[in-house]
Amino acid sequence: MRARRTTEKGKTVKITIAGAGIGGLATALSLHAAGFEDVTVHEAAAEIRPLGVGINLLPHAVRELTELGLGGRLAGIGVATAELAYFNRYGQAIWSEPRGLAAGYRWPQYSVHRGRLQMLLLDAVRERLGARAVRTASRISGLRHDADLLVGADGIHSAVRAALFPAEGAPPWNGLVLWRGTTFGEPFLTGRSMVMAGDGSQKFVAYPIGDGRQINWIAERPLGGEAPERGNWNRPADLAAVVGHFADWRFDWLDVPGLIARAEAAYEYPMVDRDPLPSWSGDGVVLLGDAAHAMYPVGSNGASQAIVDARVLAHSLATTGATAAYERIRRPATTALQLANRRQGPEVVMRLAHERAPAGFDDIEQVVPLAERTEIAASYKRTAGFDPALLNERASWSVR
Repeated sequence: MRARRTTEKGKTVKITIAGAGIGGLATALSLHAAGFEDVTVHEAAAEIRPLGVGINLLPHAVRELTELGLGGRLAGIGVATAELAYFNRYGQAIWSEPRGLAAGYRWPQYSVHRGRLQMLLLDAVRERLGARAVRTASRISGLRHDADLLVGADGIHSAVRAALFPAEGAPPWNGLVLWRGTTFGEPFLTGRSMVMAGDGSQKFVAYPIGDGRQINWIAERPLGGEAPERGNWNRPADLAAVVGHFADWRFDWLDVPGLIARAEAAYEYPMVDRDPLPSWSGDGVVLLGDAAHAMYPVGSNGASQAIVDARVLAHSLATTGATAAYERIRRPATTALQLANRRQGPEVVMRLAHERAPAGFDDIEQVVPLAERTEIAASYKRTAGFDPALLNERASWSVR
C-alpha cells in the first residue's frame, strides 16, 4: 500500500504542475506512484489534442514508463526500433547499430507519435488521479500558486522559468531550420529502422511510427535571414520549398524528395535550445523537462529526458522531502547533454565523413575507422544515461 505523503505537521503535500505535455503528465504519474495524492496539472490550452509528429523513446525512458505500469499500452502505440543507421548525403552507409532489446537492453526503444503518447499519459493521469487532476484553459503565468510546490513543466517558453530568470530572453537559434512531417509509405531497410543521412549541416531523418506504414521524417538545413517563430512547433511548412532543398537525395533504399512531397502534414521551426541554468529551483518551485533544459533534437533525447526528470523528482521528494537531490542528479547530467547536442552528439559521424570524403567513399573504414565510430556512439550513450550495462544495472527510481 502506498503511504500518503504529508508534511511534518501531517498536512497532505499539495503539488501543482504547470504544463500537460509529456514531462508534466509523466510527473503527475510519478508523483502519484510515489504516494503524492494532491497533484493537479494546469494546462494553458483549452483542449489537449494529439498534435505533433513522431518522437523516439529511448530505453531509459521506456524503463521508467514500464515501471509506472504503462509498458503494455506503450507497446500498443509504438514501433520497436530495430536499428539506428547513419549515411552520407549520397546514401552510403557510415555506421549502424542494433537498438532496444537487440542491443542488450532490458527495455525496447519505441518510435511513437508524440500526440498519441501524450494522450496515453493523459488517460493514465485521469484514471489514477481523477478526472479533475488535469485542468485545461488554466495558465500558470508566474510563481504565484497555492501549493507546497510548483513544478514548471511548461516547455521551452516556460512562464515559470521566465519568472525565475526574467532577463533570459528568447531561445537562441543556431541558423538551422527543421521541417518535420509524416507520410504513408513503404517500409525501408529492416522495416523498423531509424535512419539519418547528411553531411553535418544538411540532414534527413526517417523512421516508421504507428502501424509501421506511417513514416515520420525530419529535414534540416541552414536557412538565411531571420528565424521563423522560435519554439512554435506547429507552423505549417511549404513542402515544395523543402523538396527543392533535397531534390537529388534519391537512394537505392529511400526516395527522400518523394517522401517529403507526399506528406499529409508537415511543420517548420528553427533549431533552438536553451542555455544551461545555474539552478532549477526557487522558493517552492522547480523546473523540469524543456523548461529546465530544452536541447537540440539530436540523439532523440528530449522527451526521454523529461520522463527521467519526472521519476527522479518524485523519488527525491518522497525520500528526502525536498528537490535538492533531484537537481543534484539531473542538472549536471542534462547540462552535459545540452552541450553534447550542440556539438552534434552521435550525429557528428556524418560531418566527419563529409569533411574527410566530401565526394563519397569506397571504404568507410578508411574515412572514419570503426574504433572511432564505436567510441562516438558509446560516449553519447554514457552522457545521455542509456549505456546498456549501466542502465540495466541501475537501481530503480520507484519508491518502495
